[in-house]
Amino acid sequence: MIFGNIQNLKEYFFLEDGIFECFRYAKEHDLKNFEKGSHEIDGKRLFVNIVEYETVEVRKRFWEAHKEYLDIHLMLDGAEQIDLNFVRNMDVKDYVPGEDFLPMEGVKNGSVILREGDFLICYPGDAHRTAVAVKEPEKIKKAIFKVCI
Repeated sequence: MIFGNIQNLKEYFFLEDGIFECFRYAKEHDLKNFEKGSHEIDGKRLFVNIVEYETVEVRKRFWEAHKEYLDIHLMLDGAEQIDLNFVRNMDVKDYVPGEDFLPMEGVKNGSVILREGDFLICYPGDAHRTAVAVKEPEKIKKAIFKVCI
């Protein structure tokens, strides 16, 4: 997992080209004004999901990871805590291939708080629990880029 801010991309020169495609797309498009839902960029290889929801108490959220896609969470508005651990430390459940969804249970090893412009890149070995309220529930808007690996 890699945590950063879109204003400091020069520090991340080592990232894969597919990830930089997402950041270029974000700079060239006004994602805050995109409608909720999935938006194709390059077929199934690269797309972005725009989500809006209210963050909640940690006990109401679930753990997940993915096998076919990298997740790049880019906060557009609001603040959200994302809890983190490694898949190898979790109690892994049955993978759902059609949804690229690997559910699991466990405890957090750490967490990050995403605010406007912050991003979190989750690789296949990175378990994450999203939509956790920072202090109190808050409505957020976020872009989740999906990069086929």
